[in-house]
Amino acid sequence: MLRKAKGGKEASVYLCKPGAAIPDASFVAAKVYRPRMLRNLKNDQQYRDGRVELDSEGRQIVKDADLHAMAKRSTYGESLRHQSWISYEFTAMQTLFEAGADVPRPYALTTNAILMDFIGDEFGSAPTLNEVALEPDEIQPLFERTMRNVEILLAHGFVHGDLSAYNILYWEGDITLIDFPQVVSPTGNRNAFAIFSRDVARLCEYFAKQGLDTNPRGLALDLWTRHGFKAREEVHPSLLDPEDNRDRHLWERQKGG
Repeated sequence: MLRKAKGGKEASVYLCKPGAAIPDASFVAAKVYRPRMLRNLKNDQQYRDGRVELDSEGRQIVKDADLHAMAKRSTYGESLRHQSWISYEFTAMQTLFEAGADVPRPYALTTNAILMDFIGDEFGSAPTLNEVALEPDEIQPLFERTMRNVEILLAHGFVHGDLSAYNILYWEGDITLIDFPQVVSPTGNRNAFAIFSRDVARLCEYFAKQGLDTNPRGLALDLWTRHGFKAREEVHPSLLDPEDNRDRHLWERQKGG
């Protein structure tokens, strides 16, 4: 481990030198999660709706005692829920990387950390897209690239659930999507289309600020139905947080402000 590269509400990312088992990478990132009681993601139950729980190896938890502990929210059960949260990120990244999505390559999963590709260099990690003012000739291609990734997620049974320009890295003209523990199933989660619509609206909000005219509602509906899913509702106000920079404009627009 060389140094801390970035801190966040859920985890910290550390810049590391890879071992012999990863010969092709100059650097790797260790994403180390905060303990469950220190996590700050609001309303994570909305993302867990319809999901099976996963163990530290990404397998479905089937032991009655473990499931009972999780339902009871005992100390042990909470540790299992926390592990399941991390396992979802790792297994989603594995699937998406193999599908050709722009995500870091995941290498290993432990009880509280994920080892993956580091996006950046020895001087620091790549900035997030919200920190970048795109060049005019980048805007349309990167928007199309971003939406192509959104479509890859859908095609493989995932809605990111918390996607915005705040968790897309920008490096040397390319993008990398990050942060997948809250992924939801398009068919298993009752609010999946609302969550998906929020993701698309947040992305379109960023690109609109870059000068690109978009239709987030139409785009979300088209992508959703193209993959055979039924749309139940638009973005519900309960899914928007006016104190979150990603949602402020959406909140004001929906409230008529």
